[in-house]
Amino acid sequence: MIGLLAITFKDLLNPEFYINNGGLWVLLFIVFAETGLMVGFFLPGDSLLFVAGIFSQKLVDKLIPGGTGNDFFDLLILLVLISICGIVGNMLGYWFGKRSGPFLFHRKDNFLFKKKYLYDAKDFYDKHGGQAIVFARFIPIVRTFAPIIAGIVVMDRKKFMFYNIVGCVAWVFTMLFAGHYLDKLFTSKFNFDLKKHLEIIVLGIVLITTLPVLYKLFFGKKKNTDPQNPS
Repeated sequence: MIGLLAITFKDLLNPEFYINNGGLWVLLFIVFAETGLMVGFFLPGDSLLFVAGIFSQKLVDKLIPGGTGNDFFDLLILLVLISICGIVGNMLGYWFGKRSGPFLFHRKDNFLFKKKYLYDAKDFYDKHGGQAIVFARFIPIVRTFAPIIAGIVVMDRKKFMFYNIVGCVAWVFTMLFAGHYLDKLFTSKFNFDLKKHLEIIVLGIVLITTLPVLYKLFFGKKKNTDPQNPS
């Protein structure tokens, strides 16, 4: 009980905390929760997978005592398990969105809700839904709500599943393998242990993945400020 009370919000944002205190099973739950449960939007998905790549042997050892003895097979096991959790999480988000969609489309507009935005989202997903599902995986917060919106606007289920699988596998593969092999590269070539600088690395990953969203949010709408001269 005391241990639970000692957990801080900073711990919840620290990927190494989950690796050291929960291991593989907590990692799998977090990947699922980040997209399958709306409350998981604050969880450190990208940085957690990067750090999981660095500690891949330690994680697999909990599943297979002694590990596989091969770095690539350790990563492959993590890739399969994490991808399954991420894919199922997105499926749950899609299902929730599809169930709530009819209610939203029949809801009256108010100060916080405008039905126009639903139709705009539907037009966007009809044209770019596949790309949205794939690229959302690499953007924090967006990946939590992208499958839900896809369900709300009733994106074609087969199309959603195809891009859901492609996007999830690409995301997990990129983060896991980057973390593992960059750690080996920096250790062997530069004698620089990434494990000792995880806070800086995590901060860098967060900045890289969120900058496109921030740029679009603050500068995207400034391109067309003159209604008489659209561009």
